[in-house]
Amino acid sequence: MHRTAANSYLSLMTAIAFLGTGLLGSGFVEAACQRGDSVTVWNRTIEKARALTAFGATVADTPADAVRGASRVHLVLTDDAVVEDVIAQLRPGLSPDAIILDHTTTQPALTAQRAARLAADGVHYLHCPVFIGPAAARQNQGIILAAGPSALFESVKDALGRMAVRVEYFGERPDLAAAYKLMGNAFIVGMCALISDVYSIAQGSDVTPTDALKLLDFFNPGNILQGRGRTMAAGTFTPSFELVMARKDVRLMMETAGDLPLAVLPSLAARMDAVIAEGFGAADFSVIAKDAIAGTQ
Repeated sequence: MHRTAANSYLSLMTAIAFLGTGLLGSGFVEAACQRGDSVTVWNRTIEKARALTAFGATVADTPADAVRGASRVHLVLTDDAVVEDVIAQLRPGLSPDAIILDHTTTQPALTAQRAARLAADGVHYLHCPVFIGPAAARQNQGIILAAGPSALFESVKDALGRMAVRVEYFGERPDLAAAYKLMGNAFIVGMCALISDVYSIAQGSDVTPTDALKLLDFFNPGNILQGRGRTMAAGTFTPSFELVMARKDVRLMMETAGDLPLAVLPSLAARMDAVIAEGFGAADFSVIAKDAIAGTQ
């Protein structure tokens, strides 16, 4: 390529930084390099960052070095404490106009505090957690959530759209993306734990896990999530499956699983027993959510 043309091409490249290059961060970096971005990376374990030089990324020795000249700074870290530490380290190199896009799953209240403090310091910060796995990140798939100042979101909306199939903006309240991320992960973790219990019931019945999944060929639990989820949110517990009958079925499930490990059912049984003791045995079994929605109507 002619030097003038090469310099022109480089001037069009977006300079961005990724801090945190574990499984997910590495996936994002690979995709960004493939899109033609100029990517600088940093990771506490430097070897993980150096592996990305094969895709065209530049490795920085410190967070401050990583963000110098970057218009967007992507954080893909482990928790609130690490986010706070890394932001403190990167601040000396952060450009005044740079935007920090924090993809870390964090505690909502701490996220709100961090966003307010950074805004007061003149730092542009947007919390953008994701429903994306490493493989999906490499293919620009999955969902990105975002919450924070609308002007910041508008300025990075297109860039986020190149990283995922869908971008959901929850508005100015800075902790909402964090809250929805945790709620979504509760679905994921809870469903996987429940599947584990289903497999324990299956093994107790001499049914293989693969055969147990044949149930899903004609029975869709997702339909129940939509219907009962809405009635529960409305505080409607008109019985179609009484709590005492559901508790009996949970007892049968636990008896069938025997000594096999159960991740969810014992806690569910204890909650059912407590609500029955309060006098709600004849209500729909979804009444176990009554305290979770109290005061929200």
